[in-house]
Amino acid sequence: MELQKKYNCLIVEDEPIAAEIIENYILRNDDFRIIGKCSDAVHAANLLSFNKPDLLFLDMNLPVIKGFDFLKKLNDPPFTIVTTAYQEYALEGYDFDIVDYLMKPVSYERFQTALNKFRHLAKAEEALLEATHSDYIFLTIRKKQFKIYLEDIYYIESFREYITVHTKKESITVKMPISKMENMLSPSGFIRIHKSYIVSLKKIEGFSAAEIIINNKKLPIGRTYKNIIKEIKI
Repeated sequence: MELQKKYNCLIVEDEPIAAEIIENYILRNDDFRIIGKCSDAVHAANLLSFNKPDLLFLDMNLPVIKGFDFLKKLNDPPFTIVTTAYQEYALEGYDFDIVDYLMKPVSYERFQTALNKFRHLAKAEEALLEATHSDYIFLTIRKKQFKIYLEDIYYIESFREYITVHTKKESITVKMPISKMENMLSPSGFIRIHKSYIVSLKKIEGFSAAEIIINNKKLPIGRTYKNIIKEIKI
């Protein structure tokens, strides 16, 4: 019999009662386990240096370092469910891998809706990761799976929480952070050149210190990716 997948969770919440409620809600689900619980971002950063949770429950109004400021400091933030008493925070989360926003006080039914959203995203990502060593990937578009051959991809472009995969045939836009796509693509075939761009090495037509040319389009090289030129071998 196949073992049930267990998702590791980290709770970052400075209100003891709210943290206890989230913990109790999580414990009602057999496919989730809690690997840590803390009340501030400093402690959370320390826990994340030793463990990579599948799902982060994050309060926005934390002491010292606020929720989104904490996420900005993470190189590869996990899937995150935001818990907050302030609705305006939802507008700030476009650049992060936010699964859902839970307004306090949180009912169990609403909590389960958020968990189901995460389950769907996690399973889709697991399926894509399994295909990493294949010559194609699947992307979910309007609840349907579409096969994209890696050799057809020119480059991937991100905008907020969406990415557009530019291929020989068409451009396909899906809701996914570019960091997740980067993890799914082989570094021998694709390379990140900017916070908003991943390119196919085989499709590079030319480059300079400031830009790369693919399919007659000039793509900028980000300041933190300048050393990328040394790795390009056409």
